[in-house]
Amino acid sequence: MESRTLGIMDAILRQLRDILSEINALEGASHVLTWDQFTYMPTSGASARGRQASALKRVIHEKSTSADLGKLLDAAANFLPQMDPDSDDASLIRVARRDFERASRVPDDFVERFSSHTSVSYMAWAEARAADDFSVVAPFLQRSIDLSREYSGFFPGAAHVADPLIEHSDPGMSVATIGPLFGELHRGLLPIVRDIAARSQPEDGFLYHHYPKKRQIDFGAMVARRFGYDFERGRQDMALHPFSITLGVDDVRITTRVKEDDLWEGLSSTLHEAGHGMYEQGIDVMLDGTPLASGASSGVHESQSRLWENLVARSLPFWECFFPLLQKQFPESLQGVSVDAFYRAINRVEPTFIRTDSDEVTYNLHVMLRFDLEVQLLEGKLSVHDLPEAWNERMHQDLGVCPESPNYGVLQDVHWYCDHVGGAFQGYTLGNLMSAQFFAAALRDHPEISAEMALGRFNLLHGWLTRKIYRHGRKFSDDKLVLRATGQPLTVTPFLDYLKNKYSALYGLAANA
Repeated sequence: MESRTLGIMDAILRQLRDILSEINALEGASHVLTWDQFTYMPTSGASARGRQASALKRVIHEKSTSADLGKLLDAAANFLPQMDPDSDDASLIRVARRDFERASRVPDDFVERFSSHTSVSYMAWAEARAADDFSVVAPFLQRSIDLSREYSGFFPGAAHVADPLIEHSDPGMSVATIGPLFGELHRGLLPIVRDIAARSQPEDGFLYHHYPKKRQIDFGAMVARRFGYDFERGRQDMALHPFSITLGVDDVRITTRVKEDDLWEGLSSTLHEAGHGMYEQGIDVMLDGTPLASGASSGVHESQSRLWENLVARSLPFWECFFPLLQKQFPESLQGVSVDAFYRAINRVEPTFIRTDSDEVTYNLHVMLRFDLEVQLLEGKLSVHDLPEAWNERMHQDLGVCPESPNYGVLQDVHWYCDHVGGAFQGYTLGNLMSAQFFAAALRDHPEISAEMALGRFNLLHGWLTRKIYRHGRKFSDDKLVLRATGQPLTVTPFLDYLKNKYSALYGLAANA
């Protein structure tokens, strides 16, 4: 590239980075408000916080769709053919341009109408939950479906009405790509679930003894630190619904929820969020302040939380190291419990009504139910009136249980009542599939990972994930990231193999399960 051309490109990139850095800083400030709202904000502060958050979102949207930014992106895109497509600069231009084009397609008045509706819809959902009555929120859900269809209409040419909504959370994914994956997974899971249902269940009552909150928090933080979560660049707080949030690559915060009569819920919540946090902390510092400095998608993000929570923290090698420490922390409740009994208890498989309480074998059946129903709602093949019955029938078909009331069924998740209908759930299962595929690839590269886990060391695994996934942020699409990290496209095989191998040993499954 000629020096003059190179100079022009550098000048354009500097201007582009300056604008994007300002937008990123405003988004970070917005995240501070969100973090405070769900951790320490007084209840009476909700009204003022709503005004503050709304004002910031309006400024961010205006800057994210400004004509100046569009002109810079168009100018920068002219240099893409001369750039390494995997370079930071080329990735920045490509991702920022995609964000700009998507944001610019959605009119300001729609953003305002949708935000206003979801605020009211959320309150209606809370009222419906209190009354255990779906009819209270049904009209609001219908409005959400109508608005979700309207949103999809801003992206003409989409092959399916759900695709623009899916693309928002999981770029590159669509009904056409997810449908076959989920179909294969569904067919593979049902025989495993049904075989386990015929087996006797391990004792797990000791998990529900008294476990003091402070000691739970200390133990979870110790494990998260051993995993590689950096408390010098993050912190942990309590929240009603655990979450992680990024204010910058050097300020990635996590929250957890602890119940004194449920040991595994608090520990798994902490390690789940630590997985999210380590992903964001591992992003290359050179990407900080740009749109690249976050997770690639909801699916990839979920793959990291589920990898650490399930493939690591539900494994026997992990507990061979940490169970003696856990017993020392809670001698009153775990005296006389063996590591094998504890391992079996935390991996107990039993169908439940509630997605967030489900085990790693049945969990994805909950997610696929929701994905299939929301697609049918968007297509107009399923009415809101018939949704509860369709939900219950699918639960009985897949899991052998039927919700006792709407709170255990169609009202249990908030997603459809505070956001778009479509695009919210598929990332959970995509993440589970990716987690097994990433972990299998890491073991191929470093077979000694399991032995290190038994010694309480995670440097090899954490280092592999940082090199292959974390440091890239949003540089690569899901399909490219999975292919680069594992050498093959996303597939259900590693996940199903993981379940079959693990639960055959735990439950003595049939050979053809």
